[in-house]
Amino acid sequence: MWQQDVTAPGGRADRLKKGFVVVVESFCAQDTYELGRKIGESAKPGQVYCLIGDLGVGKTVFTQGLAAGLGIEEPVNSPTFTILQMYEQGRLPFYHFDVYRIADVEEMEEIGYEDCFYSEGVCLVEWADLVREILPAKRIVVKIEKDPEKGFDYRRITVTDQEAGRDAG
Repeated sequence: MWQQDVTAPGGRADRLKKGFVVVVESFCAQDTYELGRKIGESAKPGQVYCLIGDLGVGKTVFTQGLAAGLGIEEPVNSPTFTILQMYEQGRLPFYHFDVYRIADVEEMEEIGYEDCFYSEGVCLVEWADLVREILPAKRIVVKIEKDPEKGFDYRRITVTDQEAGRDAG
């Protein structure tokens, strides 16, 4: 099972406040899914999650868990060729962006990203570092990294509450 190291003003993961950083070690895909599910269960309207990580680190697995935590029962896959998938039947609307193939940030305007980012739903943006200039000032960054020395399935997942001007992601 996953382990976590919490660095936050309040200390405990269930009492995180502005500026928190949570580091989770995932040892299998199920751990990554469960972390996503727990985050989805506690997600609030208007939150934007920025998902960063290389190909094959488990971004889709994390996203599927987050969707499950929101109560979405239909299959959730990476929307790489459609850029945006919308799910309305959960506890909150869920807007899943995959911007890997965005050639110009103006394509996001054509999609109407602002209607999603500033809605009462929950947004998740895969490859968010590619569209950094349009991300809302207030966001939660989820960075997934491999460490081959710790095993093929090992992932270090860092979840950070960020605001423009003081972030690293």
